Amino acid sequence: MLRNSLSIYNQLLHFFQDDDQLLKVKAGTVLFQEKDPVDHVFLLLKGSIALGRVHLRGKDFILKILNERELIVEYQLFKAHPHYQFYAKSLSDCELIAIKKEQFEKFITTDPDAMNGFVSWLSTSYLKAQMKCQDLIMNGKKGGLYSILIRLCNTYGVMTKDGILIDLPLTHQELANLTYGTREVIQRTLKELRENDIISYDQQKFTIKNLHYLKEEVDCQNCAYEICGVN
Repeated sequence: MLRNSLSIYNQLLHFFQDDDQLLKVKAGTVLFQEKDPVDHVFLLLKGSIALGRVHLRGKDFILKILNERELIVEYQLFKAHPHYQFYAKSLSDCELIAIKKEQFEKFITTDPDAMNGFVSWLSTSYLKAQMKCQDLIMNGKKGGLYSILIRLCNTYGVMTKDGILIDLPLTHQELANLTYGTREVIQRTLKELRENDIISYDQQKFTIKNLHYLKEEVDCQNCAYEICGVN
């Protein structure tokens, strides 16, 4: 049995790591669709995965973007014949470990350390979702975009001489999908930020040149990075 100081990701990786379960997918691959029957949970080893939903009218909402060392569990646990709540689509070439749902549920219910690690992971995920909803509701469309840019810095930020590079290619439409806004509103707001030298945009990557400005505009509380992210 593993020590409970290990994250549930590391415990699952240790227990299920096997070449036969390694899955390699290209960018743009759909792992599962909303309402598909649940077959597997996934450990993301490399790459980026978007989780979201598509509205009946065709509007795409990206709920979160996962990078490496993430666990993908998007269904009601221990329910008979569950279905995925969201879609999962690769934004880049990815490597994952696919774990059968039954094996995963048996593992976390028979190993107390795994259960402790999983409950901790669920608690953090819950706080992330609550904080993100708060930001998007309280700060409006413009503030919601600022909040997402801050979260992208925390999850994908790389310090450079020009500022914090968000090392994840994103189109204006994908950013709109993350903020539940329209591309037109996002483009206008990004134009204002560029003109005021708050951000720059090159080859589908943003650089945040004045993070302090964004944080002041949304009354940022400087939460821990594990809570304030897009994952």
